[in-house]
Amino acid sequence: MTGTESFHRLAAQARAADHDRYLCALFAPSSARAGMFALILFNAEIARVREAVSEPMLGQIRLQWWREAIDEIYQGPGRRHEIAEPLAEAIRVHNLTRNYFDRLINARERDLDEAPPESMAALETYAEESAAPLVSLTLEAVGADADALAKLARHTGIGWALTGLMRALPHHAAQGRKMLLSDSGDGVAVVADVARQHIGKARKLRRGAPRVVKRATLPAVLADAYLRRLAACGHDPYHAGAAIGPLRRQLLLSRAAFFGLP
Repeated sequence: MTGTESFHRLAAQARAADHDRYLCALFAPSSARAGMFALILFNAEIARVREAVSEPMLGQIRLQWWREAIDEIYQGPGRRHEIAEPLAEAIRVHNLTRNYFDRLINARERDLDEAPPESMAALETYAEESAAPLVSLTLEAVGADADALAKLARHTGIGWALTGLMRALPHHAAQGRKMLLSDSGDGVAVVADVARQHIGKARKLRRGAPRVVKRATLPAVLADAYLRRLAACGHDPYHAGAAIGPLRRQLLLSRAAFFGLP
């Protein structure tokens, strides 16, 4: 398989795994896209562990496999695996920070606990740890200083993750899972308000940032659009109007990417 064929296969896999993040990655520099696709696939793989196993212990085993795989990548050639191999390439090419991967894997252990978060603070912590490190890795992939942009990564990650949890409420409910403090309209509205605060802070931090940083944090733009749509539907995730079609999403991202909108 040629390099071009490998890239297109990676892109197709990322598109199928996480369409929103895939759309955002398309606006990154061409030199960063393969790495971003690999990060999308890694994140999707550990995020689906809870749904892929029949009991928590099996989920722990899968997450431990990834801990060991990441460890091997940083120590040597790494494992032969359809996701681990392109991820190893991304880590080497972009000098990605190990700690961000550890945080993402550790956060996914929370998914194996059937009990809902005990407080809004706990929910925010989960949202941060399950999403902000991925934003930081994306920033590193485009050559930005993730440490200097930690606040931007944090607010973008929390806002995006909380928005995603609300959008996924019907899916989680069908599985008998409860990821929010309350699934009622008022409960969703409370979470939406917190998500909106974080996205507002992220968008302020994006103002004046280099274009490459703005493009690496485009999920903040999509989250803002989803939150507006959700509010217009009375904070009802089951409402058909709460969704945003793919063409609309592409338009929103294009305007933000090319016109530098925060």
